Amino acid sequence: MPASAQFTDPSLAGPAPASADVLAIARQVLHAEAAALHDVADALAATPDFVSCVQAILQLKGRVVVTGIGKSAHIAGKIVATLNSTGTPALFMHAADAIHGDLGMIQPEDFVVAISKSGDTPEIKVLVPLLRRKGVPLAALVSNADSYLGQQATYILHAPVTKEACPNNLAPTTSTTAALALGDALAVCLLESRQFTAADFARLHPGGTLGKRLYLKVGDLSRQNQRPQVTEDSPLKEVLLEISGKRLGATAVLDAAGQLAGIITDGDLRRMLGSFSELEKLKARDILTPHPATIDVEDFAAEALARMQQRNITQLVVTEDGQFAGFIHLHDLLREGLV
Repeated sequence: MPASAQFTDPSLAGPAPASADVLAIARQVLHAEAAALHDVADALAATPDFVSCVQAILQLKGRVVVTGIGKSAHIAGKIVATLNSTGTPALFMHAADAIHGDLGMIQPEDFVVAISKSGDTPEIKVLVPLLRRKGVPLAALVSNADSYLGQQATYILHAPVTKEACPNNLAPTTSTTAALALGDALAVCLLESRQFTAADFARLHPGGTLGKRLYLKVGDLSRQNQRPQVTEDSPLKEVLLEISGKRLGATAVLDAAGQLAGIITDGDLRRMLGSFSELEKLKARDILTPHPATIDVEDFAAEALARMQQRNITQLVVTEDGQFAGFIHLHDLLREGLV
């Protein structure tokens, strides 16, 4: 760590607090922020601007541009990410960079949300007249509705905060939590107004575990596997070779009409060894488990995992239009990071 980054003034360092004191401080912070969120929720009923703002964004042909300075800029970035992921096109614009060229990203059909606790920061005071000159609607997400920003805005998104959780009432803590929560409320209202579904969400989140849970189908995985199958009259040796050769720990057993009659797993074979003396006479029908757990190719892979966990098994028979179509194994789900 560079010397300049180290804490070098021992006169400012007090004794380490006891564990009980640390927990008390943490609980105090959380209670303070939770109380502030109740105040923000109550403030929504005092003004029609929030509803009008949602309606205006729903009719928007452009994008929502969210801006702020300092910690508010970080909150703005998160709100932008939430809006984009829930069907509302959005951009982040740093308030300081806006007056040095980034203002050019704002188009006539856009909508601007400016975040500022005080609503009176120098950068905001410079930025607001430039936004008004562009003629775009401006929503002020502020704690002080009577501030410069609040007075100049088309809509006020009021996030009243009387005191920060910081004991010095300086570090943005409660105020940023309130702004973030109000931004989430805005995004969810837009989401529900648009009837944005889980399928829509999946189309915007194709990567990572979350995306796979929302779009990956059973058939996407089972079609990559071999399809172990024997008939009801298949001798034990054929069953053993099919299970070991296809390496899925099981084989389907089909009847004379090609319908699924049951399944034989590695576990069935082990149990069979202690139950039968004349192994050479055994047929698949003698050791199969009827009515095995199945899943359709069009079901989500996450549902396959849930069924395996519920039944404490490692594979499911996959069907397509009611016919045997293969297997999906726990290893397939592990490989995709769903477990």
